[in-house]
Amino acid sequence: MAHPPIDIPGEVMFNTIMVPVDLRHEAHLGPSLEMVGHLAKAYDAKVIFVGVSLAAPTEIAHNPKEFKAKLAYFTRDQSRHYGFEAESHPVFSVDPAADLNRKLLDTIDELDADLVIMATHIPNVSDYLFANHGNYIATHCKTSVCLVRASE
Repeated sequence: MAHPPIDIPGEVMFNTIMVPVDLRHEAHLGPSLEMVGHLAKAYDAKVIFVGVSLAAPTEIAHNPKEFKAKLAYFTRDQSRHYGFEAESHPVFSVDPAADLNRKLLDTIDELDADLVIMATHIPNVSDYLFANHGNYIATHCKTSVCLVRASE
């Protein structure tokens, strides 16, 4: 779906857009990636795709080197497809399920991101029991956060 160009009044607002991605759910990232593409081009902003993974083997990669390569390939693919400057930033954790929010908050500060664009998960009944990562990041960081509904 084509969107009209974004009219940007005044000064550029965003220079660095951080985009946390879970490569296991790449098929559901379409809407958030489109948003990244539009905003990165509109603001001539650098995009940094961040992936958090175990250093141990996972369903995505057997080791950190392979994870870095897959995240770099994903980043190159998105950069070419949408036409913006991008880099990848892998982050490793002993327990990503337990530390994902802290790792993402630390990375926002480390990268000096002034916008975070995150895909949400597809809502279900567990949403009423557990807070999702996007809500946590939006309420605990100092930068702007845009949550985009993941596709089904």
